[in-house]
Amino acid sequence: MSANNLPDYAPVPRSALGPALNEQGYYVGRVERNLYWITDGTYQSAFLTTSDGVVLLDAPPTIGNNIQRAVDEIASANGVSNKVEYLIYSHHHADHVGASSVFNKNVTRIGHEETRRLLLRDDDPARPPNEETFQDRRTLEIGGERIDLAWHGPNHSPDNIIIHLPDHDTLVLIDIVNPGWAPIYTSNLSEDIPGYVEAPANALAYSWKHFIGGHNGRLGTRDDVTLHQQYMADIDENSRKAIDTVDPTPYFMKYGENYWAALKGYLDEVTRVAAAPVIAKYTGVIAAADVFTESTTFWVMESIRLDLGYGSQVHP
Repeated sequence: MSANNLPDYAPVPRSALGPALNEQGYYVGRVERNLYWITDGTYQSAFLTTSDGVVLLDAPPTIGNNIQRAVDEIASANGVSNKVEYLIYSHHHADHVGASSVFNKNVTRIGHEETRRLLLRDDDPARPPNEETFQDRRTLEIGGERIDLAWHGPNHSPDNIIIHLPDHDTLVLIDIVNPGWAPIYTSNLSEDIPGYVEAPANALAYSWKHFIGGHNGRLGTRDDVTLHQQYMADIDENSRKAIDTVDPTPYFMKYGENYWAALKGYLDEVTRVAAAPVIAKYTGVIAAADVFTESTTFWVMESIRLDLGYGSQVHP
């Protein structure tokens, strides 16, 4: 497909955009006190400067060595240590921790027990497995700073955790809510849709003001998480309506013995009917609602059918 034939999409709302990047291609800014965040406009990381060294939260490879540059910049300005001593993994995916190997092998890596199991399985030298693990809850006290880690069950991935910094009014939950933006393909490529849908409510049960979602160029707010919940609820409601109203008969009559062609035609139409009112409602409100809503709707609709059993009929 040539550039002349590429589709056009709605403009990105200005509210979805974050601060300008520097010449090195990153932005670093204070969240609260000694907690800072880094972005390259697409991915995010964060770090705490403490008396026991720097605590890094995720290491996306697209930011890569700019993570240390950002830490150096802040440490120099504040006269504190720039040495990363701890690295907390939100989950095992390479796009969020694939620059872990940039940091010294003696860095203490901490994450969920499932994260360690998956990293051992994947055997990726860019992602050394976390040595320290926990099962459901763990509270860290590092350099006088408190970090609460919690696993509420599978969502985006089997091991994705909440990182809560209560003394900094901040919550980190990666790959669930993209502040200002729609989820990308199939609900941010999530493995467990019931868990994905439940995750924002788990996040809102904590006390916090600042939200770090791992993607795009700005911090989030509680309003961003609530808007995401509304968007997903609308997808759910319209998916159920489409399951109830779209007739599969014409597709099976058309394609005869080609059952997969009939199934594709039917599910594509269910998806289109369910997504259309959501796209119309959120275009101009959430960036890329017109780009990815159909994909997310398909995955939610399939979860409603297969995980929840909605619309399932037993042959008489």
